[in-house]
Amino acid sequence: MVNYNAGEHLLACVQSLLNQSLTDIVVVDNASADDSMQRLRGRFGDRPGVQLLFNPSNFGYGPAVNAASARLQARYLLIINPDCVLHENGLRHLRLALESDPQAALAAPRVTDQRGRFEAASCRHLPTPRRALMSLSGLGRLARRWPALEGVNVSGAADWTEPRAVDATSGACMLLRRDAWEQVGGFDEGYTLHGEDLDIMLRLQQADWSCLFVPAAKATHSQGVSSASRPLWVHREKHRSMVRFFKQYQAPHCGWLQRQLVLLGIRLHWLLLWPWKWLRR
Repeated sequence: MVNYNAGEHLLACVQSLLNQSLTDIVVVDNASADDSMQRLRGRFGDRPGVQLLFNPSNFGYGPAVNAASARLQARYLLIINPDCVLHENGLRHLRLALESDPQAALAAPRVTDQRGRFEAASCRHLPTPRRALMSLSGLGRLARRWPALEGVNVSGAADWTEPRAVDATSGACMLLRRDAWEQVGGFDEGYTLHGEDLDIMLRLQQADWSCLFVPAAKATHSQGVSSASRPLWVHREKHRSMVRFFKQYQAPHCGWLQRQLVLLGIRLHWLLLWPWKWLRR
């Protein structure tokens, strides 16, 4: 996991993994300004198998995960946000799902917020300009009645009870086969923050792997904990990732006018939300 000012959430995350007998844990700190890593070291620093790494500056999420994964030789890699808690038997359900489906490279849990509400990002379509428009405009909420309006989120996924192959899952918590991870080269370090999860899920799909949504595995995600201290920077990086993803995978298949309209839409979305992010800084 990669920590940046996660506070007490970091301790809860590590404890949830130790409770499930996960003994090889690498926590990379991206130059946090709080005392979260000091508190973590005070509580778990002497536990065998718990490694704490300190970056002198914020190298970005993807590079930090890649560096941590290189220190482990396990068959599976669990990538989890420090503000996410994996519930009892969650790791077991994810591992069993991968073991029962040799074509699956990644398994992710049903993720809820602190109030128990299903996070739509738990189960997603890979974004396309049309799906993004449906989601941003709000028309995607009508998809249960009119499937043609489906946006990025998958309608009805909150009611699923069995594992299913999906385009994309939440990047807050995901278990990957190491051989698949290495086959696609880990995270694309061109994504500083956000987008790296969708990018690797697409590359896994291109390499004939699948991703599984596993409802029996459950996690609680206190979304935005690490982002709260730098909302403007996070807002900028999120939109830079949108542009990068579009240019890499979709722009080559679009006409000139469509490319310009999509890029304009991303920039307008950044601009419209910027004042609200500025007030939260």
